[in-house]
Amino acid sequence: MRNLLVTGFEPFGGSRINPTEALMASIREESFPGAVIHTLLLPVVFGDCAERLTQEIDRLQPDAVLCCGLAAGRTAVTPERIAVNAMDVPAGAAYGDNAGNRPQDEPIRAGGPDGLLATLPIRRIEQALRAAGIPAAISDTAGLFICNNTMYAALDRIRQSGSHALAGFIHFPASTELALDKPGLPSLPQSMLHDALRVAISQTLAELDERR
Repeated sequence: MRNLLVTGFEPFGGSRINPTEALMASIREESFPGAVIHTLLLPVVFGDCAERLTQEIDRLQPDAVLCCGLAAGRTAVTPERIAVNAMDVPAGAAYGDNAGNRPQDEPIRAGGPDGLLATLPIRRIEQALRAAGIPAAISDTAGLFICNNTMYAALDRIRQSGSHALAGFIHFPASTELALDKPGLPSLPQSMLHDALRVAISQTLAELDERR
């Protein structure tokens, strides 16, 4: 039986909802043959997000870690290629993290690798999403905010442990419900975001099966 850890985030930046929080609730209702899906809702706080995630990785020893986050303004579901060892909130940004932190040019882990590539099958996921009629594209930047912090922490912990677990991050556009509060914001229906996560999990499980 495969163990998969899937994570989302609480609302941030003054928004009342985060579609990835809803994804954690909906994906728990799904079943995947040969797999157990564990979900974890993470705080939008530098450092705390990484600590909570790595503690759960250590506890579960999952076969794969699939982190989900919101990229408001994007028009497609975007698997991320790389995480970088940096935390930065630009001067003049509208908000910091949910604790008010605004780091600038700080490493996530001092002495850690400058960058870490996703080990999830991101091309396979992208192609499967497109085949399912879901807008998708591989992204080459997870930014320098909480999503990047989380992706880097997962990959770094797995690398240090010597595990062969797959890990990475997928950004989701705003949901239609979130866009109601922000006129003009690109969005996809929450049901499509759920379908996209289901596709990503299914393709990750298929990759694991082929690597046996």
